[in-house]
Amino acid sequence: MTDKKIVKNVSNIIEGLGMNPNPESISILEDVGTNSRIDAIREMTSRALVRKNSPDSLKVVITNKGKGINDMSTVVAMSTINELLSLEDKTEAIQILTDTVEMHTDEEVRDNARSVKALMALS
Repeated sequence: MTDKKIVKNVSNIIEGLGMNPNPESISILEDVGTNSRIDAIREMTSRALVRKNSPDSLKVVITNKGKGINDMSTVVAMSTINELLSLEDKTEAIQILTDTVEMHTDEEVRDNARSVKALMALS
């Protein structure tokens, strides 16, 4: 199966999990979507997690190395950042960014969080 067919098949699943209020949907998105080898799936998953706008979903895309704003793919990272910037209520995201800047052990993750927090302050 080609990557395009895989992306088409899982996009509805990601959207459904993104809308699902069950907290377990976050762990499924994290385990399956953010660990995919396909950039488009990681991108859709990160956006779905940001749209949930819950502390647990935002932590996945903000504090984890290799996921969300810290993804090695610039497309995934920038898409996640754009989704964060488009949030109507940025309170929770800014709090998690602040906590990450102050307490995370990885310097690169702290730097990315600091940059995104500055962008959010300007938006």
